[in-house]
Amino acid sequence: MMELILKKCNKCGALIKVIKDCNCRDCGIKCCKENMVLLKANSVDVSFEKHVPIYEIKDNKIIVTVNHVMEEDHYIKWICLITENGEEYKYFNHNDSNRCEFNYVNKGILYSYCNKHGLWKCDIK
Repeated sequence: MMELILKKCNKCGALIKVIKDCNCRDCGIKCCKENMVLLKANSVDVSFEKHVPIYEIKDNKIIVTVNHVMEEDHYIKWICLITENGEEYKYFNHNDSNRCEFNYVNKGILYSYCNKHGLWKCDIK
């Protein structure tokens, strides 16, 4: 199964999906004249704020939520489902509900992205 590889600029906050990164020494993808940083997906919430996507299977759908605030300066920007057949994103604004649905699959990875606390994931089993 393909993992989601993201890099972020620590200066301007730009976020890119990497299909294939450079393997040269002292090279890589740059933004604002600096190397972009690889984002590692967290999978365990350890604080009051929750970020890991939660899902349930209902009526041949995967219903995904993140128990997280949706405020102007702190919210879930998107949720992504990755399967062996591809990936699908659902994007949110701060005043949206952070609930979405995907067609049922029996295996995949769900990712959520918080504008303040980065990338989170859980496996669909």
